[in-house]
Amino acid sequence: MTNYGIPASITLAQACLESGDGNSRLAKEGNNHFGIKCHNWTGETITHDDDARNECFRKYREAEESFRDHSQFLRYRERYKFLFDLDPKDYKGWAYGLSKAGYATNPMYPQLLIKIIEEYGLDKYDNITAEIPPPPSEIEKAEIYTPPAGTELYGISLERSLYTRNGVAYIIATSDESYSSLAKEHKLFRSEILRFNDLDKEIPISDGTIVYLEKKKKKAEEMVEIHVTEQGDNMYSISQKYAVRLKYLYSLNKMKPGTEPAPGEIIKLR
Repeated sequence: MTNYGIPASITLAQACLESGDGNSRLAKEGNNHFGIKCHNWTGETITHDDDARNECFRKYREAEESFRDHSQFLRYRERYKFLFDLDPKDYKGWAYGLSKAGYATNPMYPQLLIKIIEEYGLDKYDNITAEIPPPPSEIEKAEIYTPPAGTELYGISLERSLYTRNGVAYIIATSDESYSSLAKEHKLFRSEILRFNDLDKEIPISDGTIVYLEKKKKKAEEMVEIHVTEQGDNMYSISQKYAVRLKYLYSLNKMKPGTEPAPGEIIKLR
């Protein structure tokens, strides 16, 4: 809860429900309390009949590792991010929110979680005094940036809204603009603005495109550790989303430049 902002009661109830109180084969033999499948896992595995026969599941050395992976799965997937805007002690809101986000197919899933929490008083574990991480919506929101007076970026900020992400200044472009026109407008070489945005050549700009005016960073900001890929994601879009240079993103993930992740893969950002 202190690392990821998920109510402790929810995590415990999910583990109880999904592992038969720790008695399932996956929990006993694989320390996997949430039925987490392999995806791009490179560690030990265990096969188990689930939706199909002999499906691949992650096998952990310690149960704690499955709790960490499960928490990251919720924290960093787009469809669950709205949950973190709830009160971290609102276990009922979380239970129904998980169902709304499509976590489980059982329509009674929220009631089952709530029953476990209330029957065993698990909500007492939500009453912590430690600081809880801010929700993803707060970390990822666009921040208006006002540069120091007298700098070139300050002059830009007088003409249009300037934002910052991961400490890197950017603008939000429109479809009637190009990288060449933006470079000229912001007193940059065309080659500079392309390099800042990891481009070898110009591509069409659509409304809402993020265009960086400075060099991106080697890693994402604190508390933004990973990205769980969704349909349509690619390494370039992830690089732009978190203001991390593309070559370092490939290096962090030990991936060959030009290769792309499949949906559901974990991309390290730090």
